[in-house]
Amino acid sequence: MADPQTQATQETQETPPADRGALIQVAAAPHVSSLSLTTRRMMLDVLIGLVPVAVVALVVFRHYAVRQMVICVVSCVLAELVFTAMRRRPISVGDLSAVVTGLILAFSLPPIAPWYVGAIGSLVAIGIGKAVFGGLGQNIFNPAMVGRAFVMVCFATLMGASAYVDPHSTVNVVTQATPLTAARQMAPDAGPQWSTLVPELLGNTNGSLGETGALACILGGLYLCLRRTASWEIPFGVLLTVTVIGGLGDVIHPQHPFTVLHHLLGGALMLGAFFIATDPVTSPLTPKGKFIFGAGIGALVMLMRAYSGYPEGVMFSVLLMNSIVPLINRATVPRPVGGPVPQKQA
Repeated sequence: MADPQTQATQETQETPPADRGALIQVAAAPHVSSLSLTTRRMMLDVLIGLVPVAVVALVVFRHYAVRQMVICVVSCVLAELVFTAMRRRPISVGDLSAVVTGLILAFSLPPIAPWYVGAIGSLVAIGIGKAVFGGLGQNIFNPAMVGRAFVMVCFATLMGASAYVDPHSTVNVVTQATPLTAARQMAPDAGPQWSTLVPELLGNTNGSLGETGALACILGGLYLCLRRTASWEIPFGVLLTVTVIGGLGDVIHPQHPFTVLHHLLGGALMLGAFFIATDPVTSPLTPKGKFIFGAGIGALVMLMRAYSGYPEGVMFSVLLMNSIVPLINRATVPRPVGGPVPQKQA
C-alpha cells in the first residue's frame, strides 16, 4: 500500500493546472479588474473625452489647431510603426495609444509652433517615452510629457510664453498674451482680474491648444471618471491642493491679480488633472496613492507658478511625480482584512 503523502504528491502532479484553481496572470500595468476594460476601449474613452477640448481648440485657433493635431497624431502613429518593427513586435497601433499620445502632445503645444516641433516631440514621445521601456505598460513617464519636455528644452524660444503670440496672425486670440503671462506682467497689488475668468472658462484666450477651455476639459474629464477610465482620486487631489494653496494665497495677498479661480481655470491645470495625470500606466495603483499623487502634482504646480521662471508647471509636476510612483505604491500597500498575515515560526 502506497504511503498517503506520496499518493497525495502524485495526485497533485497529475492534476491539470485548470483543476487546481485559477491561475495568477502576471502582466505589466495597467491592471484592470474587468475583462471588458481593454486598452483599446480605454484609449477610445480618452479620445471621446478629448472631443470637447478639440472642438474648443478648433473654434479658437482654427487652422492652427488642425495643423498641430494632424502633425502630432500622424507622427506618433508613424513612430509607433517604426519602433514596433525595429523591436520585431506585432503592430500595436490598433490599440489607439499612439493616437492618444499624439493628441495630448498637440494639446500641450502652442498653436503657432513650427511643424518640426510637433514631429520631433512625437518621435521622442514614442521612442524615448515608451519604446525604450518596452512599450505600452512598461513606461514610467507619461510619453506625451516626455516629448513636450524635450522640445521645451531644444526649442525654448519657440515654446516660451512669447512664442504663443503672433502679431501677424489673422486669428485675434493668437495676438494676445496668455493669461498666466499677463498676470506675471501686472503689479502684485493690481487687484483681482475678474474679467478674465469667463474667457478662461470658455476658452477664448491664448495658450497651448489644451490650455484654453477649462469647461471643455472638465466635461471630458467627468466622462472619463464616470466611465472609470480615469481614477477620480487623482484630479480630486490635484484640484483640492490647488484650491487650498490658492485660497491661502488669496487670504495673504487679497490684491494679487491672480486668484485661486485663475489658478484653477488658467493654464493646463484642468487638462493635466483629467487627461495627463490619470494615465493608468504612470500613476499609482491604490486609491490612497492616487490621491497623494494628485496632491503632489497640485502642490508642485503652485510652487512652480509662484517661484520658478515658468508661468506654467503642469508638465514638470507630472514628470516629477511619475518618478516617485514606485515609492508611493510601496508606501500605500493596503492592509489585509483582519490585520497582517501571521508569520510561521521556524
